[in-house]
Amino acid sequence: MGTPAKSDTAEKIVSLSKRRGFIFQSSEIYGGLNGCYDYGPLGVELLRNIKEAWWKEMTYREDIEGIDASILMHPRVWEASGHVEHFTDPMVDCKECKARFREDQIGELECGNKAYKGRKALKCMEEGKFTEARNFNLMFKTHIGPLEESSAVVFLRPETAQGIYVNFSNVKDSSRQKLPFGIAQIGKAFRNEINTKNFLFRTREFEQMEMQYFIDPKEDERFFEYWRGERLGWFKKYGMRPERLKLHVHEKLAHYAKAAVDIEYEFPFGWGEIEGIHNRTDYDLKRHTEFSGKKIEYFDDQTKERYTPYVIETSAGASRSFFAFLCNAYDEEEVTKQNDDGSTSSETRTVLRFHPALAPVKVAVFPLVNRDGMQDIAHNINDDLRRKFKSFYDDSGAVGRRYRRQDECGTPFCITVDSETLYDNTVTVRERDSMNQERINKDNIVDYLKGKLEV
Repeated sequence: MGTPAKSDTAEKIVSLSKRRGFIFQSSEIYGGLNGCYDYGPLGVELLRNIKEAWWKEMTYREDIEGIDASILMHPRVWEASGHVEHFTDPMVDCKECKARFREDQIGELECGNKAYKGRKALKCMEEGKFTEARNFNLMFKTHIGPLEESSAVVFLRPETAQGIYVNFSNVKDSSRQKLPFGIAQIGKAFRNEINTKNFLFRTREFEQMEMQYFIDPKEDERFFEYWRGERLGWFKKYGMRPERLKLHVHEKLAHYAKAAVDIEYEFPFGWGEIEGIHNRTDYDLKRHTEFSGKKIEYFDDQTKERYTPYVIETSAGASRSFFAFLCNAYDEEEVTKQNDDGSTSSETRTVLRFHPALAPVKVAVFPLVNRDGMQDIAHNINDDLRRKFKSFYDDSGAVGRRYRRQDECGTPFCITVDSETLYDNTVTVRERDSMNQERINKDNIVDYLKGKLEV
């Protein structure tokens, strides 16, 4: 397995993402909108597969229910949660180039003046070119109704968790769940970041996969450790390289947390958080009780105790997980190429080694040549496969080039119909990572793929 240099891997991944239809810049024909991205044909499939894998892991069990809360919520929700008061970043402006920066990230960023390419913003700060820091709330505001007045202000949610907390009693009563149990949700969130950076890592519109697990306060440490192990194991289960994962324990905690640990992935730009596991205590439920005037409690039928549950939160970024899985899959290796004159030479093969369950396209089908009815057989195979898997048909160019295109898309299996198929009904199945090939009967393709794609 190859190891591309970190210095240029990020640029190669961004280039491949556009070339193969994973990610496009939002509103690109208008010059783009900073910090916003569109998922292309392959990108939307990869993202959907990641979310589906997470959803099955979380909700296909007895103790976790799913919901989908509204993006727009009563503004008092964000007062209760602390976002109105605490959800701020320190912002400074450069008096010379007018660029804005987060004060705590000055050391990482470059000057906004194109004439000073490569110059660190820290140098500008040392020269006194910045304004005084002021707090900037990261929530997007909008208005409900025809008048843009203070009483009509609402926010685009900066996280999905609060929609779970305010629905605790609704879910508990309707599902008849007993503690411990969790509520899971996947959905969009919005943060008006001062500085977006590192492609998909920090954006203004993103998607979260959050689960809040409600427990007896006496069991918080046990369940905090349990979910830390479960979530780290999930990333490894779907192919994350263990050496590129680590746990970061927080010493400085948020106002709501008793304990916090991040799962970090080693991106080309360095280590970055992809999921947080937090012991949020009873902070959120008590705050919503206080601000709404409605008690949010749990009554234990056996012990006859009434109390406010503690919450263990698992909060993963679907968009960041997408980026991490994309980086984790990216690989380059030298392979031997067969030339038309019979000689051999070496070439660099770019391949996305996605776990088969996450791969955007599961199988590609090729006729070796477009004659003798091979294309008809290939079309029939592809039509049959498409009912069960995301498949792709390609009859353009030499079969070697078609393999390389699918390698760059991360397709785990390619099926080729050739002259032997006409006589014995067998096809060639080529596996992406090893490039090994084997022949199977075309009537057995579906069962073959099902066995290979199971998690």
